[in-house]
Amino acid sequence: MKTIGLLGGMSWESSLEYYRIINETTRLRLGGLHSAPCILVSVDFAEIEVLQQEERWSEAADRLAEAGRSLERAGADFVVLCTNTMHLVADELQAGLSIPLLHIADATAHQVQVAGLQTIGLLGTRFTMERDFYKGRLSGRHGLNVLIPNLEAREIVHRVIYEELCQGIISPESREHYRHIMAQLVRDGAEGIILGCTEIELLVHEEDSPVPLFPTTRIHAVAAVDYALV
Repeated sequence: MKTIGLLGGMSWESSLEYYRIINETTRLRLGGLHSAPCILVSVDFAEIEVLQQEERWSEAADRLAEAGRSLERAGADFVVLCTNTMHLVADELQAGLSIPLLHIADATAHQVQVAGLQTIGLLGTRFTMERDFYKGRLSGRHGLNVLIPNLEAREIVHRVIYEELCQGIISPESREHYRHIMAQLVRDGAEGIILGCTEIELLVHEEDSPVPLFPTTRIHAVAAVDYALV
């Protein structure tokens, strides 16, 4: 089994889920006492968040590229960037590595296609919902039709991620807000909804949506095990 390099800390709550899902999936696949060979580098999200808000993406890319290289030097065979938003700098990160980066949007699009869906709603940070690095990859590379919430709803989704989920706060009121936002996406034509922030699946689950959900943390973590076992 290949050694999985986890580039986490954005936030650590979702990085914890990656580690749990990867090892549970490995035990399920291999049985017995098997667990996954992993190396984790966890950055300080407070520092990364400042770079996000100030649009200092090149500096953020440099930080993550150095962290990725430390995984490579430690023996990782490939890198899993444990966040959706920071895939905004995925190309720069990959350019700084000589080992593969397993892209979260590709893994997610594959599962949407396996489900036979074409039009998909997308929830995430405002960077993920509004910028082309994620939507464009889903549509341009994988042929999906991507819907996002209206501006007011996008602000709610973004605020809940940073002010609550990334700080370990799970609010029933916020869950209800997300339910309404997902229901509107379905009325707009979404056949399924991508939970395009690794923290969102801490808040909402299948029973909260009238259409299938695609939890990117779980999808990405399972894809990492698949890749490691090839």
